[in-house]
Amino acid sequence: MLGEQLLIGSAMVGFTVIIHVGGILATVAWLRRHRVGHAGRDSYIWAIRMFAAAVLGVFALHTLEIWAWAVLYMILGQFESLERALYFSTVTFTTLGYGDITLTPRWQVLSGLEAANGIILFGVSTAFVFAVLKYLFEAAGIVGRYWE
Repeated sequence: MLGEQLLIGSAMVGFTVIIHVGGILATVAWLRRHRVGHAGRDSYIWAIRMFAAAVLGVFALHTLEIWAWAVLYMILGQFESLERALYFSTVTFTTLGYGDITLTPRWQVLSGLEAANGIILFGVSTAFVFAVLKYLFEAAGIVGRYWE
């Protein structure tokens, strides 16, 4: 049974990593299409738009990944409703882990794999959002005005 959990969990981790990388690459492509340099007052509005797009993009990716885990739990018969599966998946993926509901002993290892998956992908998202913010500050000339 442990082998089955590790196999299924590893497949889910791989699947969510593919979703994440693909989504970040799509977000980068969108940002590149809209990276026309802006100067003056418009630079702030442009930077806010680009930053919001990056943050909302990674938030959408995490939402999709949480849903994928929740659907897996439904397929495995761990929850009687999608709402409960989504709740469990959300608190597990975000590593909040209330512990008020758990998986059956047969599938408990999956929750640890989901938590590890979430923490790694949140780290990737944080690095990505920071890189976008750094680029936007430099492109909009904000760095030069306030930090130098």
